[in-house]
Amino acid sequence: MTAQEVRLCGLLLREHFGEVVEKVGTHLLRSGAQNLRTIIHETGISLDLVKKSLCVLVQHGACVFSSGRKGPGSPTEYQASSDRILRILRYPRYIYTAKTLYGDTGEIIIEELLQRGHMTMSSNVKTVADRLTQNMEEGRSMDYSEVSSAFSNLVETHFLQRCPPLAGLGTTDASTPATPATPANPTTPATLATSATPASTTVPTPESFPDCYKVPHMTLIGRGKRQLSSEDGEEQRNAKKAKLDSDTHGDEGIYWQVNFERFHLHFRDQAIISAVANKLDQTSSEIVRTMLRMSEVTTSPTATCTKPLSANEIFRSLPSSYNIPRPILDQYLTLLVDDPMEFVGKAGESGGGMYVVNLHRALANLARATLESVVQERFGSRSARIFRLLLRKRHLEQKQVEDFAMIPAKEAKDMLYTLLSQNLVQLQEIPKTPDYAPSRTFYLYTVNQLPTARMLLQNCYKTVANLIERRLYETKESKRLLEKSQRIEAILASLQASGAEPEQLTEVEEMITAPEKQQLEALRLHINKLDSAENQVPVASVSGF
Repeated sequence: MTAQEVRLCGLLLREHFGEVVEKVGTHLLRSGAQNLRTIIHETGISLDLVKKSLCVLVQHGACVFSSGRKGPGSPTEYQASSDRILRILRYPRYIYTAKTLYGDTGEIIIEELLQRGHMTMSSNVKTVADRLTQNMEEGRSMDYSEVSSAFSNLVETHFLQRCPPLAGLGTTDASTPATPATPANPTTPATLATSATPASTTVPTPESFPDCYKVPHMTLIGRGKRQLSSEDGEEQRNAKKAKLDSDTHGDEGIYWQVNFERFHLHFRDQAIISAVANKLDQTSSEIVRTMLRMSEVTTSPTATCTKPLSANEIFRSLPSSYNIPRPILDQYLTLLVDDPMEFVGKAGESGGGMYVVNLHRALANLARATLESVVQERFGSRSARIFRLLLRKRHLEQKQVEDFAMIPAKEAKDMLYTLLSQNLVQLQEIPKTPDYAPSRTFYLYTVNQLPTARMLLQNCYKTVANLIERRLYETKESKRLLEKSQRIEAILASLQASGAEPEQLTEVEEMITAPEKQQLEALRLHINKLDSAENQVPVASVSGF
């Protein structure tokens, strides 16, 4: 783990969970697995705050716990995961994908689960229905059954999964399924830090649980409720009434979480489809989309290619709206197989030809194209030509680079040294004699694609961390003005709700002077630019695979 990753993880934890969680999380990232007593001693944070911080980290999947390395009876150890913390950067993309596939209901289901880490199905359905009802016209409300149907669809397509059971941990009753850490659940990992005998040394994965994608029978009937603005007495009555309502819906102890790997596979497929559309045409991308959809269930997430599909099966599964005749399909498949990017490969001749989508090779080619585009944007088309040449030929001397790229010697030398200084190109020495004399040594330029891609990813981490720090600094510098603006907006909302006169509203609005309004507008514009830049940095695409 690099320093840039730890720095970015710390900023994300601070922004979403506060400084105490950030301190505990970054300490675990730097130190590795540690027990509760060691964490308290080395961070200097109180026992209560460390326990709460660990609860938050475990709740959101950023930390896992297991029995100690010294064997049975040793204290439980906690270990933070930088990959899971960095997923926070992709939260907007997860939510947008859910909205695209399942509409507003799917979007809010995913958003609630991301905000809370994991929830029971009944709790999620209630919360989502209430939020959707709040935005509906007066007199309309969202039925619980509609939200439950959308939730079931997300589970059926594996975008949601059950949290793995944690059986046998400390105070958990063996007769009931153990549940993960939740704020309302007293059996949390942090409270088990002093447990004498943790159940196992390995953390179970959701897929190892046979009912990972089984939706429980839930007895939840009703509709979403609006949040009414009322006096304190009425709010207290409503709270008492809610407590009197039955809280048992048949899914107690069954918690659900977002299946991030399934989202990543979806992003991978969309990247391949988009690349085919840009390289060839829309019809070719639709054929590849059909092949990926057909092999979605049968292909392992770690497979290098999809299961072989016959041309006959592909032809029957194509959308009827495209109206592609069989001879045209064969021509498109041949074109895809012959394409240098090698997105599609041929695996046999039976059934009109057996075809596969080369997943790993497609991603490697996409990473290669990304590296080439970075070089072109930063150093120009001629440097990109040299970079592509080295990728293709593997090892070349400087004179060979000049000849093959057809660039004057002086310019080629400058470009090679510039790329070398940025670690985009490496220099390999091959001596003829053991003394490494320059006159008897070959100097070959080459490109190591994987280390170069990792370096680019680290640059992305550094860029995002710089943007977050700048945004936090700008917000801190204008904290007084932002607080004043929020207070005035709250007063205006209260006056409008009580039916105040326009003169009163104008008088309150004038509490912010013209220069302050101008300063606020400039600040908001600057913050929006920083937010937009954060979303445009391709960390979400590169690190997801």
